[in-house]
Amino acid sequence: MTAAVPSSPHRRIVSFFPFLLVSLLFIGASRLIIENCRSRSLQRCRQFTGSVSDEESRDWRRVSKLLDDGRLIQQCNVFDGEWVQDGESRPLYEEEDCPYLTKQVTCQRNGRPDSLYQNWRWEPHQCKLPRFNALNLLEILRNRRMMFIGDSIQRTQWESMVCLLQSVIPEGKKSIHRDPPRKIFRAEEFNASIEFYWAPFIVESNSDHFKKHTVRKRLVKLDAISKNSHHWEGVDVLVFESYVWWMYRPTINATIGSLGDVKEYDVTTAYQLALETWASWLESKINPHRQKVFFMSSSPTHLWSWEWRAGTEGNCFNESYPIQGPYWGTGSSLDMMQIVNESLEDLKINVTFLNITQLSEFRKDGHTSVYTERRGKLLTVEQMSDPNKYADCIHWCLPGVPDTWNEILYAHLLHELYIQTR
Repeated sequence: MTAAVPSSPHRRIVSFFPFLLVSLLFIGASRLIIENCRSRSLQRCRQFTGSVSDEESRDWRRVSKLLDDGRLIQQCNVFDGEWVQDGESRPLYEEEDCPYLTKQVTCQRNGRPDSLYQNWRWEPHQCKLPRFNALNLLEILRNRRMMFIGDSIQRTQWESMVCLLQSVIPEGKKSIHRDPPRKIFRAEEFNASIEFYWAPFIVESNSDHFKKHTVRKRLVKLDAISKNSHHWEGVDVLVFESYVWWMYRPTINATIGSLGDVKEYDVTTAYQLALETWASWLESKINPHRQKVFFMSSSPTHLWSWEWRAGTEGNCFNESYPIQGPYWGTGSSLDMMQIVNESLEDLKINVTFLNITQLSEFRKDGHTSVYTERRGKLLTVEQMSDPNKYADCIHWCLPGVPDTWNEILYAHLLHELYIQTR
């Protein structure tokens, strides 16, 4: 099945909260210089201040480079591009160098024989993504909190972000803390936290326990969010995602009002009502001057190989290359994406929609397949020999595709910084 993905809602990018630039203006005299001269050239700065030291000049050049990086995606659809093989700059980190990865995503450690899936770089057609810089992002997050909210797909994006950042933090200055349903990575010297919050439906459900979540008998409280949302209040950067858990069946059991009044809803109707509850919370609790909100589009699945290779009966198992040419799988719902688009357009505050679905659709090779765990245990040799039954074509290996999602998130944060300084 081939379909056109909805156009990227790049228009929803708005100026970031004012404190963001301040977090990038470094210590000492250079901070004052840059504060006064961020819209001037270095020569004009010298005229203004009388002189600029070599250290201050280096800091100025660093901030100028950040602003240039933020300008890279100006008037460019970063979601329209192609995957390019790049064994020099990819992967962005090594699996064995990140101690915070869970067994679910460590495909190499779990026996995957190939590693080419780690060596693909996303290249937009009309611009370049800025190279991910962990120290710059940590400066942005200094004294702040970033939280990823959603299901196991979102947890993988959080793990990716932790791995991207942790390598530049000295031992003893970083830690992981579990406060269910949260997992918190701390960068001590920056007083920054990167957190994950388990909420597969965003609104409340009987699947909200971080371990004992019901998979088949799902019940969603479409008008209830407070038990989850009070953990999100005051967080500086919020990154939401919710899709796969809605797609188990065409209908879902849900309630509005009385918990005893359970009805069967079409998934699209229930999803829309849940996002309305979420939107009401955003409008009542988010301060757009000091907080930034993102919403990730659906992460695609690759459950049936006949969709990209006619006449076959497999899935993502043993795939080593991205799909070439136009492709849209049946696992990605255009109706659900349209509901998100409409919900964000109706909001009174601005939320940036990161439309990673199409670029991820090409990556049939990036899933954990049989090199993962099931119900907390690695697949047995017998299970691995039956990929049609046991291959996981929903979740992603790390390093891998979710690293690109975070590169795009980083690019948007830099773009907000660029807009703020214009």
